[in-house]
Amino acid sequence: MSKSCKGLAMELVMCLSESDCVKAEKRPYRECAKEKSPAITSKCVGLRETYFNCKRGQVDMRARNCGNKGY
Repeated sequence: MSKSCKGLAMELVMCLSESDCVKAEKRPYRECAKEKSPAITSKCVGLRETYFNCKRGQVDMRARNCGNKGY
């Protein structure tokens, strides 16, 4: 279960690496992931929310028996 969000994390990193925040402004991924929609694309925002929900599902005791609804 600890690796159930790994695919989402890799997709988020790839999406952020193609954004202007990382390319043009040369800012770290962590800062760009916290940005609002104009700095990163809506696809990256969606991936960020999905990744957050996946990570939250890992610590949710109700979901631990069935497994994470992640990637």
